[in-house]
Amino acid sequence: MAEILIVIPARYHSKRLPGKPLREIGGVPMIERVARIAAHACSETAGCAHVVATDHVDIERFCHERGIPVVMTPDSCRNGTERCWHATRTIERATGEWPGLIINLQGDNPLCPPWIVQELIRAWREDPRAALYTPCVRLDWKGYDALVEAKKATPYSGTTVLVDKAGHALAFSKGILPVIRRPEEARRASPLSPVRRHVGVYAYTYRTLERYAILEESPHEREEIEGLEQTRFLYNGLRINVVEVDYRGRESTGGVDSEEDIARVEEILARHGELDLKA
Repeated sequence: MAEILIVIPARYHSKRLPGKPLREIGGVPMIERVARIAAHACSETAGCAHVVATDHVDIERFCHERGIPVVMTPDSCRNGTERCWHATRTIERATGEWPGLIINLQGDNPLCPPWIVQELIRAWREDPRAALYTPCVRLDWKGYDALVEAKKATPYSGTTVLVDKAGHALAFSKGILPVIRRPEEARRASPLSPVRRHVGVYAYTYRTLERYAILEESPHEREEIEGLEQTRFLYNGLRINVVEVDYRGRESTGGVDSEEDIARVEEILARHGELDLKA
């Protein structure tokens, strides 16, 4: 078992986008795009491995055909965190070893640059005391306006995060946090908005992920409320380090949850080109 394991949860049955992991974006199935990102991050990080964790034989077959490491996980997994834990335990039983850090690189995040994954690894190595590490992007006003506009079409795509002065998470929401009551004054006060868009990547220590199943559920993780699994950690008082990252001039967006999101990602790729994932 590698010291660091990148797990790519890939659930087949999405209510808004059935068969989502195998949907093509620019001619490439989404799960293949994300697996390439993970493979590149591992190629530049010692002691790192990656695996797709799925619940469907079509995804398993696709991964085998493309040479992508894959494990089957139960259909009963309710979110990516649970699927990461099942995948980790499956590999642990097979090898007798376990990783120190498990990274949840969600299978609907095809625009995540590999350096963002590497930033989480760096943050863990510099300060291993947190339970969980996750990235965010501080939006400028152009980015804020784009998020507001995107939410008119798909209001539950994209998550924001509030942080304290030490960079620890205070709250996550599918709404836009914080509310900007006087936008004209806020724009004059700073070239950056106060909004941080959460990037849906999580890095858990092994012990944190092990505890997830026995922690009391947060009301905010329920599908009819926010539907955000990471709120369970905050609800139970665990520390989440939010790592501010930079897309280095590339546009980004939230997870792919709809036909509109696919079109949005393809438009971004048309403007910026493919990520450079050459070794």
